[in-house]
Amino acid sequence: MRGLFSLLLLLSACSDRSDVLEELPNSSIADAPREGVSETRMESRLARPVTIGEDGPRLDACGALGQVARAGAKGLAVRAAPFDDARETGRMAEGERAFICTRSLDQKWLGVVIPPPAQDEGAEPADCGLSSPVDRKQPYDGPCQSGWVASASIRLIAG
Repeated sequence: MRGLFSLLLLLSACSDRSDVLEELPNSSIADAPREGVSETRMESRLARPVTIGEDGPRLDACGALGQVARAGAKGLAVRAAPFDDARETGRMAEGERAFICTRSLDQKWLGVVIPPPAQDEGAEPADCGLSSPVDRKQPYDGPCQSGWVASASIRLIAG
């Protein structure tokens, strides 16, 4: 009986179970179905929305305000997802401010919402609907531009 069990175990180990591999998510883009993810991120047009409300229903939708530092002459790239090869959706100039709403697991990217420029010098930036709490974590779908920026280029100024 023991030999039969060993034989069955050995045979099951030799079977081709490639369908299991196809069911696993691509670890480079969390929550994306494998068939929807290209083999290289460069080919990908996927976007990962910025999440707001991560601090809970008692705190503001985005908990901090940051300012671009060390952006260089071209400015800081705003991307559709938190990786270098993601599609660029805009640029932020040196000194420009953004609400910091989330960060990537590796802490290299910040999910930000960028308010339009203030009309008057020294005026507070528009809140883009983020200065009040939200009921739950959710993708940002407000009127302001949102995206992902390199965390090394943002200096925390409030929050």
